[in-house]
Amino acid sequence: MKVTGNGSKEKKTGQGAVQKSGQNSGESFLKKRTGKAKRVVLDTSLFVNPDVRTRLGDTPTEALETFLTFAAQIHVFEFYMPPSIFEELLHFVERDKIPGELLVNLYQKPPKKHELTCPAFLLYELIEDMRERVNKGLRLAERAVRGAESKKAEEMIPDLRKKYREALREGIIDSKEDVDLLLLAMELDALLITADQGLIKWAEKLGIKWLFPEKFRDYLLGAIKRSKLLSEKRGK
Repeated sequence: MKVTGNGSKEKKTGQGAVQKSGQNSGESFLKKRTGKAKRVVLDTSLFVNPDVRTRLGDTPTEALETFLTFAAQIHVFEFYMPPSIFEELLHFVERDKIPGELLVNLYQKPPKKHELTCPAFLLYELIEDMRERVNKGLRLAERAVRGAESKKAEEMIPDLRKKYREALREGIIDSKEDVDLLLLAMELDALLITADQGLIKWAEKLGIKWLFPEKFRDYLLGAIKRSKLLSEKRGK
């Protein structure tokens, strides 16, 4: 597959100061400690979320292959995925189309669950967040019941499902895979790259460096350029 540059315009995310924080984290991370390989933890969303995947490929398989082709040219970074995330990714790609020699550029490492510690305030915030979400879900259900007389069930249920999912699942870590990503990024002092707003929110709380997925391709191209410059300097 031929990998070409992308001249498409960046999408405005509307994240305000949060976007600026994410961009600055990525830029400073790229510049620090050039003599030592930097660590990057990747989420499945980079390859399966259609809103961000298209800068790497039309399908999850193409996006993963493009990334691995880029990664093979980068010597200043080490790329990691927790095994749980990698297994999740394999459900979306055509395995036989991914060259095995390229997969060696993506390390699979579980976080040290029994050795890592998290501040207690996170437990308090998680409980408070869940309480607010449950109450919001309850209010949505109450409104749906009140409107049941004027709507048919076939019309009401899809709308209720959508709003209920938004209330309870958006902007939160709601799986063991999410926790694996956060813990591994903490353990490795790595840059987390994800399109999941819940992971970004909790990365902010934990002080984990992160980068907006829209910048992922540019980040990789910048790393390739830096790798080549370092190789040229060492060859002199």
